[in-house]
Amino acid sequence: MAGLLSLHGLSLPSTPKLSFTSSSTQRSSLVRRLGIRCSSSRFPHTSDPKERKFCFRDHAISIALAIGLVMGAPALELPAYAYHTGPVLPDLSVLISGPPIKDPRTLLRNALPIDNKAIREVQRPLEDITESLKVAGVKALDSVERNLRQSSRALSQGKAMILADISESKKADGQELLDKLGAGLEELRVIVEDRNRDAVAPKQKELLGYVGGVEEDMVDAFPFEVPEEYSSMPLLKGRATVDMKVKVKDNPNLEDCVFRIVLDGYSAPVTAGNFVDLVKRHFYDGMEIQRADGFVVQTGDPEGPAEGFIDPSTEKIRTVPLEIMVIGDKSPVYGSTLEELGRYKAQTRLPFNAFGTMAMARDEFENNSASSQVFWLLKESELTPSNANILDGRYAVFGYVTENEDYLADLKVGDVIESIQVVFGLDNLVNPSYKIAG
Repeated sequence: MAGLLSLHGLSLPSTPKLSFTSSSTQRSSLVRRLGIRCSSSRFPHTSDPKERKFCFRDHAISIALAIGLVMGAPALELPAYAYHTGPVLPDLSVLISGPPIKDPRTLLRNALPIDNKAIREVQRPLEDITESLKVAGVKALDSVERNLRQSSRALSQGKAMILADISESKKADGQELLDKLGAGLEELRVIVEDRNRDAVAPKQKELLGYVGGVEEDMVDAFPFEVPEEYSSMPLLKGRATVDMKVKVKDNPNLEDCVFRIVLDGYSAPVTAGNFVDLVKRHFYDGMEIQRADGFVVQTGDPEGPAEGFIDPSTEKIRTVPLEIMVIGDKSPVYGSTLEELGRYKAQTRLPFNAFGTMAMARDEFENNSASSQVFWLLKESELTPSNANILDGRYAVFGYVTENEDYLADLKVGDVIESIQVVFGLDNLVNPSYKIAG
């Protein structure tokens, strides 16, 4: 049985009584109209009423955050014990400042451990094209043209600085990508001049792909040491890409679908490494989707009494620690939620912003109990708005679905994961246990 995920005291039943901004049917129909096609722990669920109790005294801070986020209240009168780890609501504005970034590819680019202002100045105007295209008709192209000029100017002025930060072993690849980027910007200029609005978004995606490649080439060595107690576990020291093929039942519009997922070991090497190791063991192949309720899609609970992966070399459940990377930190936080640490200002490097955010499920009150159960967040709710939700810092995000993510909303309990395959980045996995046992 899939277990429970709660918002640290705000337990969500298997069918959350929350108002979502759009239904899965509406989202799916929109995707289909746009012509996108596929190839034709224990997150909130429990039967134990004790586990579903709402405990105000133990979790007043979470409640204050949730109410403040939902109602927009500037302050709440809380009892003194609510402040035992420091003030909460005065820092709330930090959580909700600025519009949230919801695009998974942008989040992944921003999460790379690099510090090169020049390439970011190229990146941001290209990303802003998405907002520009929200204007109706060809009028949008005037804004796109401004975005294009800014990006082209940034590339021209900052190319030397960009090249200087590319690691020596990847210089040739980085130079090739920059050349393609320059040529692509010129091609986009022609597209805009021809007023060909429909061709803008595909070209934008291509150019941002080049930008992301350049930024990845700037990462030389893995940027930190994993704590010794976890250093012998499977670790993903870099990124990996997997394709998850799901057989969809009883849906006349969708038979099977391949979801591409990018896993980020720079932010969560233990969590991502554990998952890749399980993928290589074919642990998830043939497993059913075990929860699909409009809030999350979840799987990973094997048959039998165990709720996680039993390592054949130890005959015990293999668990991984809670692992949270905070913007500004040099390495992840292990074993504690950010709330427990009193870090209410902290923003996670991989936030629960994007549709299809992938994270580890775990026991509600045991931070280091994650094993094999994973979930994908589908919708924003009153308690999980992008850029200001109470999941960040409590569950370990380690990747995003970057292709066909909208189709996650079509999945239901009983649909079968036919396979998950690593298509890129397996060489970044160190200490792979699948080669030793099982």
